[in-house]
Amino acid sequence: MTTTKDGASRERTDDAAGSAAVRPDVAGRLKAARDAQRDAAVEFVRMAREQGWDLTGPDGLSRQFTKTVLETALDEEMNEHLGRARHERSRDGRSANARNGTTRKTVATASVGPVEIEVPRDRDGSFDPVIVRKRQRHLSDVDEVVLSLYAKGLTTGEISARSERIYGANVSKETVSRITDRVVDEMVEWSTRPLDPVYAAVFIDATMVKVRDGQVANRAFYVAVGVDLDGNRDVLGIWGSPSAEGARYWLSVLTELKNRGVRDVFFLICDGLKGLPEAVQVVWPLAIARTCVAHLLRNTFNYASKKDWDALRRDLKPVYTAVNERDAVRARDEMLGRWADKYPAIRGLWMNAWDRFVPFLDYGAEIRRIICTTNAIESPDARFKRSIRARGHFPNEQAALKCMYLTVRPLDPTGRGQVRWTTRWKPALNAFAVTFADRWPANTTE
Repeated sequence: MTTTKDGASRERTDDAAGSAAVRPDVAGRLKAARDAQRDAAVEFVRMAREQGWDLTGPDGLSRQFTKTVLETALDEEMNEHLGRARHERSRDGRSANARNGTTRKTVATASVGPVEIEVPRDRDGSFDPVIVRKRQRHLSDVDEVVLSLYAKGLTTGEISARSERIYGANVSKETVSRITDRVVDEMVEWSTRPLDPVYAAVFIDATMVKVRDGQVANRAFYVAVGVDLDGNRDVLGIWGSPSAEGARYWLSVLTELKNRGVRDVFFLICDGLKGLPEAVQVVWPLAIARTCVAHLLRNTFNYASKKDWDALRRDLKPVYTAVNERDAVRARDEMLGRWADKYPAIRGLWMNAWDRFVPFLDYGAEIRRIICTTNAIESPDARFKRSIRARGHFPNEQAALKCMYLTVRPLDPTGRGQVRWTTRWKPALNAFAVTFADRWPANTTE
């Protein structure tokens, strides 16, 4: 059906009129809500001044406001529990449950420090409040502060001292330990959750952590990050090992991922650990284990003097941008012909890594751009190292795992990082869908 310009104009006008009819209603409700909030704030400030409260300071308006909000919420919970408001008669007479005064209690908050509140009681003791639970001495914002500080590598003693100094909340070392121990069950559930059957790429790396087990020693903690077929990035797990990094332990980690549902992986990107490609082939025979090109280039520069980096960079570029293996071999030999005499270690580095580098050349620019680096895992790895460096060492493996898990937990709180990551992966995923069409779930028959 065709529409004339006049008709189109009329349709747009009608749509605009309809939208205009809706917008005032929404705008009116928003304005009413804002007016109510402003009126409540004005009234509360007026009351504060009448009572002689400071608007700021330890006994100021913020603390009184928090006290009023908590006590109001507790009072509403009691109304709901009893089925009637304060001073309202019960249909069952005096035999029914009723209010029985209040109990004074001080709770710690991260925002305004300790707040003294009146908690209502009922006659038969069945009232179980939610906003401030029985025997609860600190609110959930304190828990989040404690967990955040622990994730940054602070010890229980340091967290306790900081809470007292900054927030005025007395949070003992034992309380800090209990708060952080609550995440253990959550961590166990997270580390055993089912995973997707197919991942476009899995990036793996190990972080060295000092653990005191009789004596302080370096132990490898293994991390795997997966990118699914929608381009979403996810930390698949964290594992602690009793020794330094090794291919044998990586085999057990990859086997666990397979047992959690990962049936196939297109690419597994690693740092070139000896024996790791063979371990990958045992678990996922079709997976392509590839050395991170960025690591290979970085190690090349480590063997060279800084004054030669620019010239070496120009000679390396034709190697990793070659259209096929033949051109790459020619560019590699030319590069080694110029630099191997001056820096002999570069020859050994490239020749030993060549078999794991070659698969990178079989794919187009979209896939190469994604799999040439371990950037997917370097962001969490940098956070791990920052937390571990602040702590120095951990008393046991669970303490280290707890710190690393809490570091991962708020990795992308706004979600913007995931959006950017997914957008960046879209061209590569289209190339993956063509290249691995026979292994793409939508085209696979079970």
